[in-house]
Amino acid sequence: MISFLIFISVFLVMECVTWLTHKYIMHGLMWYFHEDHHQPKYAHPFERNDIFFVIFAIPSIVLFYYGVQGGTNYLFFIGLGITAYGMCYFMIHDVLIHQRFKWFKNTKNKYLIGLRKAHKVHHKHLGKEHGECFGMLFVPFKYYKM
Repeated sequence: MISFLIFISVFLVMECVTWLTHKYIMHGLMWYFHEDHHQPKYAHPFERNDIFFVIFAIPSIVLFYYGVQGGTNYLFFIGLGITAYGMCYFMIHDVLIHQRFKWFKNTKNKYLIGLRKAHKVHHKHLGKEHGECFGMLFVPFKYYKM
């Protein structure tokens, strides 16, 4: 039971980590890597922004490694929570919103449509300033009503 609570807690905390990282790191110190994600798309399948996938995978890999040393411990479940959030992020951000893979083109789900609208508002700003909606799975309720 405690391992499930660790997993769920980490998954939920990752939304806060994502918001803070997106606002202050991606739209701040590491804007060079994130900038091309806010520009009109070109024919190349990858962006500099994709480096964040690698950066965010490293803690999970390290936690999995140390979480199985001498038997499974709490570090494993922290890594699992981060990984699960990353998988959800990929499905929402890269598949549903940006359609990098054409799997969910025509959803009628109000929650998913709200996420898509909020992210569209985020991308209306091509520069790093004046951004809105930095989270991914929890966005303001007003986007579900529009």
